[in-house]
Amino acid sequence: QVQLVESGGGSVQTGGSLRLSCVASGSSNSRYCMGWFRQVPGKEREGVAAITSGGYTVYVDSVKGRFTISQDNAKPTLYLQMNSLKPDDTAMYYCARTRYFCGSLRVERYNDWGQGTQVTVSS
Repeated sequence: QVQLVESGGGSVQTGGSLRLSCVASGSSNSRYCMGWFRQVPGKEREGVAAITSGGYTVYVDSVKGRFTISQDNAKPTLYLQMNSLKPDDTAMYYCARTRYFCGSLRVERYNDWGQGTQVTVSS
């Protein structure tokens, strides 16, 4: 059974940067594609960025130009570099994987989820 463990969250001021990591263990990750999602209490979880096995990336409009998703298949580890952070980016961030819907930002298309890492951006 796969285990996804996120790390790298924290508290930063507006304009700051954070790099999130997600390590997958417990089963082969080679047939899966990964994504980052975030959720604020009382709101629905939303897709932030996704990456295919070939390195094709997709972003929600609100983070384009500021966030970069990448992966190291040898480890295997998923990353989310977040620059120019804004208070609206404050949320719990989750990594997840999907087998059949690579590049999707839709929550329901992902099967395995991590426990999340909190990102807080103060003004």
